[in-house]
Amino acid sequence: MELRQYQIVLVNLDPTIGSEMRKTRPCVIISPDEMNKYLQTIVIAPLTSNSKSYPTRVAVKHGKTKGWVVLDQIRTIDRQRIVKLLDKLTEKEIGNIKTVIQETYVL
Repeated sequence: MELRQYQIVLVNLDPTIGSEMRKTRPCVIISPDEMNKYLQTIVIAPLTSNSKSYPTRVAVKHGKTKGWVVLDQIRTIDRQRIVKLLDKLTEKEIGNIKTVIQETYVL
């Protein structure tokens, strides 16, 4: 399965500890294509359908469902956790994610 940056994939996040997002849920691939091609690990940000408007969350629409990419819960997973490909983000959603990542993590 070819994995590309900004695809939405279904990921089994369990087991988790503490406040980490859990269960099998859609996630956005954050890692660049070059890493996704050669490494066994993928950097993802989970999606949630229940969220308040936090500065580290980006609103997206996946199918008919509105949700938020949770950029305060970015994590690295083994590609074996990916169940299937679901969708991809729009250019506008990608731009919003890039802005929030830069504002949050690049000082």
